[in-house]
Amino acid sequence: MVDNPASVPCFEDFGLAEKILRALNDQGYTSPTPIQQKAIPVVLQGRDVMGAAQTGTGKTAGFSLPVIQALLPMANASMSPARHPVRALILTPTRELADQVADNVRNYARYTGLRSAVVFGGVDMAVQTTALRAGVEILIATPGRLLDHVQQKTVNLSQTSILILDEADRMLDMGFLPDLQRIINLLPQKRQNLMFSATFSPEIKKLAASFLSNPVTIEVARSNATADNVSQTVYQVDEADKSEAVAHLIQSQSLKQVLVFTNTRVGASRLTRLLEKKGIRSTAIHGDKTQPERMAALEAFKKGEIDALVATDVAARGLDIVELPCVINYDLPFTAEDYVHRIGRTGRAGASGDAISLYSPKDERFLADIEKLIKRKLPRATLAGFDGKKSSSARPVERRREGGSGLTASGKRSDRSPYKSVVLERKGKHDPWFDKPYEPSLSSVVEAKEGKNPTKQPKKKVAALLGGVPKKK
Repeated sequence: MVDNPASVPCFEDFGLAEKILRALNDQGYTSPTPIQQKAIPVVLQGRDVMGAAQTGTGKTAGFSLPVIQALLPMANASMSPARHPVRALILTPTRELADQVADNVRNYARYTGLRSAVVFGGVDMAVQTTALRAGVEILIATPGRLLDHVQQKTVNLSQTSILILDEADRMLDMGFLPDLQRIINLLPQKRQNLMFSATFSPEIKKLAASFLSNPVTIEVARSNATADNVSQTVYQVDEADKSEAVAHLIQSQSLKQVLVFTNTRVGASRLTRLLEKKGIRSTAIHGDKTQPERMAALEAFKKGEIDALVATDVAARGLDIVELPCVINYDLPFTAEDYVHRIGRTGRAGASGDAISLYSPKDERFLADIEKLIKRKLPRATLAGFDGKKSSSARPVERRREGGSGLTASGKRSDRSPYKSVVLERKGKHDPWFDKPYEPSLSSVVEAKEGKNPTKQPKKKVAALLGGVPKKK
C-alpha cells in the first residue's frame, strides 16, 4: 500500500515534459488530484499498478500522463507506419468510455507527436482500419473490436510494452474475461501492466494476480466507497408510480442535465416517452441504439440540449460531465457495485452532486445489498408534494371510476353508478328495431311446411374414379 505522498502543488513536480505541461495548461489543469499524486510517480518508475479510485477522480490522467511521458523518446514525424507501432494499449469495457479516454489522450499528447487511435464496435471498421494502418503508438479499444482487427490482421501488438485495463470490474461483469485472456496472450511477456477499478471484488483480485507482477496497490478512498461530496437519498414509491415520481422530481426541483438509470431497455424507452409528454426534453441511450445515435444523444446532453438522459448501465462508465448535478436511479441496480458506478457520474472533480434513488417494497433486498457494500445506511425521505395514489398514468383503473364506486353507505348499488350513467347517455341513439323478438322470414316458413330443409345442401357429383357413379342394374 502506498502511503499518502507529500502535497504536490503542481504538475511540474512530477518531471513531466514541457510539451505535456503545455497541453495540461490548455485544459485548465492546475493541481493534481489525489489519485494523480499517487499514481503518476509510481507509473513513471515502471512498476505494475493496481489502482482503486472512484469514478470522476481523474484516474484517466493518472495513467495517461506517465504513459505519454514514457513514450516520448519514441515519438517521431516519420510517415512510415513501421515507425509507429502500438506501444501502449488501453482497454475499456464500453464504447462511450473508450471514446472519452481517447479524447483525453488526444488532448494530453497534442504537442508530443505521438499518435493515438480508438477502435470500438457499432461503427464501420473501414475508418478504424485506415488509422491503424497509418500507425499509432497509443491504442484505446474495447476487447471485442480489438480482436476483430487482430483477426483481420490490421493491428499488430507484438511491440506493446504497456497494458492498461480501465474499469476492470465492469469488464468482468460484461463477460470479457475470455477476450482479455486472448489479448494478453498476444502481448509480449515483458511489459508494464496497470489495472484500475472502482471496486475491488474477489474476482478483480484474482484477475490482478493472473497478470500483474508485484503490483503497487493504490487507493484514494475506502474500497467500494462512494464520494463524500455526493448527497444520497432514497424515496419509497409504488412501482407503478416511479415514472410520475421522476417527472415530479425534475419539474419540482427545476433540474437540468439529469441522468436517469433504468435496468431495462424497454423501461428506458417508456420513461423517455412519459417525460416527453410532460414537457421534459428527454432521450434514451441503451444497447438497442446504434453507436451514432448514442454518441449524438451524449453530445446533445453535454451541450444542455437535453434535460434528462435515460440510460441503462451501458452509459455508466463512459459519461464524463464535470458539472452533472443529479443522478436518479429509477430502478435500483441488480448488483450493488453498479450503484457506486452510477452515482459516480455526479460529484466529479470535487464538485457536489445529488444521487436520488426510488425503490418499491420489492427492491428492499437490492437496497440492503447496496448499504452492505458501501457500509452506510442511506437516508429515507418522503417525496414532498407527490401523492402516488393520485397519479393518473399509474392508476388507470381508478381514473375510470373517478365518479364513484356505485355503492351507497349501506353497501347497496346506487342508481348513480357511473356505469349506468354511461348507458343512459347512449339511449338517445338507440334503435328500437333491435328490441323486437326474432321473426323468421316467410320463405323459411313455407320451406319448413313443405318438408324442405333450407340449410341442407344438395349432394355434389363425384368423379367416377372416386366411386361416384352408381352401378347399373
